Amino acid sequence: MHGPALSAWLLLTLCAASGVYCLLRMRRCDGEERRAAASEAVMGFGMAAMALPAAVLTPPAWSWAVYAAVFGVAALRALAAARRGGHHLHHLVGSLAMVYMAVAMAVPASGAQGAHGGHGAGGTGGVPLVTGALLAYYAAYVLRSGARLVPVAVTAGGPATAGGPATTSARASASASARASAWATRPEFARVCRLSMALAMLAMLVTL
Repeated sequence: MHGPALSAWLLLTLCAASGVYCLLRMRRCDGEERRAAASEAVMGFGMAAMALPAAVLTPPAWSWAVYAAVFGVAALRALAAARRGGHHLHHLVGSLAMVYMAVAMAVPASGAQGAHGGHGAGGTGGVPLVTGALLAYYAAYVLRSGARLVPVAVTAGGPATAGGPATTSARASASASARASAWATRPEFARVCRLSMALAMLAMLVTL
């Protein structure tokens, strides 16, 4: 009992943190990047809600229909935006995976005992071929994303900074301010966020 509950809390924390970071990205981005951050925020909070331990809250049977409806709409939006490329195809796969898990959870929930992927209840159902395909996709995505996060060699050195102490201090302050205001848009942070949600999706799919 303690193991599944601990795993559920870890998943909830990871997904909720990813959702909060995506909301912060939305404030710093615009255009396609802003829409991508919004889709990822919905995904993060949806996965966090799905991972909530049963000891805290047992979802009613109708909640799975709500999950399926919300992510069904998200899948349609991602499909409409897929022609623009980018991460929209990945968002489409993620939304369809959430719909699939919601439907799989709704089947036992209509019986004598409800089940919840993040609730630590096993034997929830699902189509093995579909589950296997999604597991293969997310495993490949995790490996690819992890490889892109491997640090590369950075060339040291650069031109010396001219000016006196006051100029140097002003530049340092401006640089620190710029770093603080732009941290939410750094591409490596966005990749870590997507990698974290892909790992969480893998963990949830394994329970099916």
